[in-house]
Amino acid sequence: MKPVRKYFNSHFWLLSYLLPYRRFFLSGIVALGFGGLLALAFPFLMGKLIGATTDPEQVTWNRNEVALALGSAVLTHAVVAYWRVIWFSKAGDFALADLRRNLFSHLVRVPVAFFDRNRVGELSSRMTADLSLIRNTVVFTLPQLIGQLIIFLGGVVLLFISSARLSFYLLGCVPLIIPVMSYFGNRMRVLSREAQDGFADTTVVVEETLQGISSVKTYSNEEFEDRRYGKAMKAYVDTIVRTARSRGLFLSSTFLILFATITLVAWIAGGTLERGEISIGEITQFALYSIFVGGVFISFPEAFGQLQRAVGATERVREIISEPLEEMNGTGALVSGSEPLSGELEIRDVRFRYPSRPESEVLRGVSLRIRPGERIAIVGPSGAGKSTLTALLMRLYLPNSGEVYYDGRTGDEWGSSYLRSQIAMVPQEVLLFGGTIYENIAYGKIGATREEVANAALCANAHEFIDQLPDGYQTIVGERGTELSGGQSQRIAIARAVLADPAILILDEATSSLDSETENFVQGALSDLMKNRTSIIIAHRLSTVRDADRIYVLESGLVVASGTHEELMKESELYQRLSRFQLSEGRFSGDSGDSTEVPGFGKRPPLKK
Repeated sequence: MKPVRKYFNSHFWLLSYLLPYRRFFLSGIVALGFGGLLALAFPFLMGKLIGATTDPEQVTWNRNEVALALGSAVLTHAVVAYWRVIWFSKAGDFALADLRRNLFSHLVRVPVAFFDRNRVGELSSRMTADLSLIRNTVVFTLPQLIGQLIIFLGGVVLLFISSARLSFYLLGCVPLIIPVMSYFGNRMRVLSREAQDGFADTTVVVEETLQGISSVKTYSNEEFEDRRYGKAMKAYVDTIVRTARSRGLFLSSTFLILFATITLVAWIAGGTLERGEISIGEITQFALYSIFVGGVFISFPEAFGQLQRAVGATERVREIISEPLEEMNGTGALVSGSEPLSGELEIRDVRFRYPSRPESEVLRGVSLRIRPGERIAIVGPSGAGKSTLTALLMRLYLPNSGEVYYDGRTGDEWGSSYLRSQIAMVPQEVLLFGGTIYENIAYGKIGATREEVANAALCANAHEFIDQLPDGYQTIVGERGTELSGGQSQRIAIARAVLADPAILILDEATSSLDSETENFVQGALSDLMKNRTSIIIAHRLSTVRDADRIYVLESGLVVASGTHEELMKESELYQRLSRFQLSEGRFSGDSGDSTEVPGFGKRPPLKK
């Protein structure tokens, strides 16, 4: 019973999206019913036409009247079919547009941890391939199936009217076909879901490869990616072939049972005709109704298989939509009419493990306090938990234990939406959207005026290079900002943060990937941005944090020291080691150097040549 319940639940859930457009859908159903009746009139009128020709004395209609009625039925059926397609297309496409919007709206509101568990390529496949399959089912397969059921039920009734005895023989195949449909239907549903998963895997490979095409070419891994895609595609095609085998067996079994029955019935009907128990017109009607009913049975496997594939797609879409949403609103009445945050922060005994790596504790009881307007820095070796701490401050993740306080209130009280409006981050790897420079800066404040965008660019030392571009602020930055240099992208990100005018600014390795000259431009913009606001600087390079009001040193998820640069140089052995390695590289003088990573100590000096 469980698979049956699951099957119907999937379809009823899908039909719920049709409710707002039931006027179009029900109009299509009425058109289907009327069209089905007109289709069933064809065998009846054809039988009358043949009867009027072979035995005119036994019929009440003459041949011309029957031909006129037959032509009128065909013409009316064509008009009804046109409107049926229009109505079902409107209902289906409008409903699927709502489903697409609902799915996208849900995806952008689920917690970040969801994306740690699911690859973007797979989610893109759900948005495209699965929803396209559902759309085809609603617009084409479902109306086709309803129309076939109408013709089938009406045909069965008219078969019994034509000859009850022959109808019993003909319908004797139904008990044989039902278990075949049940077995193969369930198998095709399972295989269909496997096929959709396999197609999603191929989409993942394509998306990852194209997004990282520079790395692919840098390491000459075109052949490797080709094999990886071929492997994923082979698994997908193997599943498709197994699905096709099941569909083929389903179709051939149904065909064999049905036409063996029709052959038997035709043999019996021949004897009935010889004995004069039925007329030529009646047996013509019965034969045509048999063809109609048989044709419906033959088309059932394909329609049923399409429904099974739609069930698999619907289940995956429902799984995404059933994911719990991120809690965005606060528990108290703090946001309505609230003044901007002063920027006071307190992290109290925070512990955290990533949901995708629960065995590894990244933060192991971190505590620190930041006063309003204070400029603090967090330094430490790779893997110490610096970027994780910023993710918790942005409430991209929630602590497993401990709490983060903003102006003395918990994040739950303020709510994630309000807090994120008060915090801006300039990351190490800037992600720009594929639109214009103007659109990328304005993303920091939706609805900003052109003057506000230009002023933000001036503050970020970005206006000059933007103004020199042929299209200025309307320059297309390319996918992920590939048309701009690293320093230009960084300044666009700073302009975005300036426009947001946050109470709290987070700089996560904001200049670590830049050359010295570009870094000077960016550092100047960052210094202006940090004025009169709480600033948190995450850095490997200690040259960027020497002037901080306070520096926290993280190691293995713990704060092991804090103080000014001068104090830490006297008191913290780890800070001294980090400082010595970077001094020997020329980092404090702004030299980019030729250095490599030393596990646990940041950077080591370049090798002597």
